[in-house]
Amino acid sequence: MQISIALKLIKSIPLSLRKFITLGLAGAFYHLSRKHRLIAIHNLERSFPEKPIEEITKIARDSYDSFATVVAEFADILSLNKSNLEQWITIEGLSNYSAACKEGKGVLLFGAHFGNWEIGNAALAITTAPFVFIYRILDSAFLENNITMVRSSYGNISLSKENAMRPMIRLLKKGATINLLIDQNVAWYGGVFVNFFGRTACTTSGLALLALHTQAPVLPAFTHREPSGKYILEIGKPVEILHSNDHNNDVLLNTQNFTKIIEDKIREYPEQWFWVHQRWKTKLSQSRQRG
Repeated sequence: MQISIALKLIKSIPLSLRKFITLGLAGAFYHLSRKHRLIAIHNLERSFPEKPIEEITKIARDSYDSFATVVAEFADILSLNKSNLEQWITIEGLSNYSAACKEGKGVLLFGAHFGNWEIGNAALAITTAPFVFIYRILDSAFLENNITMVRSSYGNISLSKENAMRPMIRLLKKGATINLLIDQNVAWYGGVFVNFFGRTACTTSGLALLALHTQAPVLPAFTHREPSGKYILEIGKPVEILHSNDHNNDVLLNTQNFTKIIEDKIREYPEQWFWVHQRWKTKLSQSRQRG
């Protein structure tokens, strides 16, 4: 694999120095960008009304550091292999994933932009086999090319979420694993409104639609950071998929169940989710006005 000059330069910088730089930049951005700081604090206050403001602001600040750590460590994914993987990460629940793969219907993994999902994806691909990762194409061609290069270094295929439903169905029929991060806001026409931290949040319905159509097992997968700096990839048991005679209600209920699993994990490690994201941006009123 041909590594870009930019990635080579980044990798040549010791990880400790990279972290020092990215954490410094995160701290500066937190203090200088009042708008984004207030978005994070507002989201946390609405999600954890029982917490004092001192704890809220600490979580907000720590969430910046968490993302900065993901950025600092990203280039090191290029060096991961079976012999050094345990220095970075441990996988729990691998038997859940292996059993799901053996069903022969393909597998749907879901998670969030939480902890270090990139290292988790790499670890699973290296330990088992590459899979398909669904993502949004970035506006920056430079970032897009380099991030895709790192992801492909361990065999995973990056598939744009735009018009991806039919390709995903075909891949599942071939027994592929598809990984989706379903924690971000979508437009009113691209999802359903479910409860997330006590507020209605427009959430992609794609995972529920795929599960209902293909009957592929659906498993949660989250990679959280331990105090030591190492990671744990947790792969849960298959989520029960609800079926009835009301398709639209099935999509809604299953999407709510997936979202609740994500919420529960974020509640365990709130500082490892990026609270600056405007998760509740799309309003239910927009759907009613356009309906």
